[in-house]
Amino acid sequence: MESKETVKRILVQLKKSMEKNLESEGLVSDGILDSFDIISLITELEGTFDIEIGPEDVTSENFESVETITALVEKCKG
Repeated sequence: MESKETVKRILVQLKKSMEKNLESEGLVSDGILDSFDIISLITELEGTFDIEIGPEDVTSENFESVETITALVEKCKG
């Protein structure tokens, strides 16, 4: 899936330490991504995929893993 690879690339660009955490299922709950990282990630995702992530979608569950982030991107793409 192209979106998943793009999400991985964006995560590593935002936070170099993400390279070793890309398979984590607890990016938020394990403290790998903090609130600032999530805001930066949302900005990058919106620009890269030409989507809008609404406030109702900004939940820790949507940012727990590469899979949940990719699912959010796909949902916002329509």
